[in-house]
Amino acid sequence: MITVATWNVLHRVHAENWGADVIGRWPVEVERIAAITARVAERDEHVIALQEVSGDQLESLRVTLPGRTIHALRYPRVPVPRHGASPLRDSGEYLVLLVDGDGQEVTAEPFENDPGNGALAVRTAGLLVIATHVSGDRRRTRQMARLAELATGVSGSAAVLLGDFNIDRTAVEAGLGDGFVIADLAPDSLPTRPRTSGPKSQFIDHVVVHGAEVGDAGVDDAVELSDHNVVHATISI
Repeated sequence: MITVATWNVLHRVHAENWGADVIGRWPVEVERIAAITARVAERDEHVIALQEVSGDQLESLRVTLPGRTIHALRYPRVPVPRHGASPLRDSGEYLVLLVDGDGQEVTAEPFENDPGNGALAVRTAGLLVIATHVSGDRRRTRQMARLAELATGVSGSAAVLLGDFNIDRTAVEAGLGDGFVIADLAPDSLPTRPRTSGPKSQFIDHVVVHGAEVGDAGVDDAVELSDHNVVHATISI
């Protein structure tokens, strides 16, 4: 049994480009980075997946969490500020997996149809863990097929996918196909991606298993630091 969590921490350039509320709460990015790292350090899950990690945020995690094995995929696309210069030293965007103990990296690949999203797979504790960030448009069809291929690539191997899928659970189930199970959240659960307007789902971050069981899923409040909350669950092989 292992515990897992996933959190989109909101890259600063994306936050500024889209006018996210977090900019008003944290005008100084170095302070928000430190607060995000502190929040991650408080968590005790065996594996934590993070999306939209800036290079500055990744450096903070590496310095502050030397006991964690950190795997990272740097996307070919670098977010470009639309309103002035970026406050970041390293504006690169990363997909990250923090592992408690050893982990063997299997693949780190941007999606072939989107250089700003991708998949990072690590084998640890007898489980293939895949962190992902999926595009929010039709490109996701091929991306979901690739995720299913990665998760089922080794017969009899258990896998868990952690990430921001940008779609609700029904669409994730349809995109991945048979054999995948998505962690159930309580009816009164916090949204994983709160919104005050628009038709998009507020539940777009998921823990998905194949060849394993998932339970004890929940959502922890983190919107003072990002535009997403933290999703966590327990996996049994």
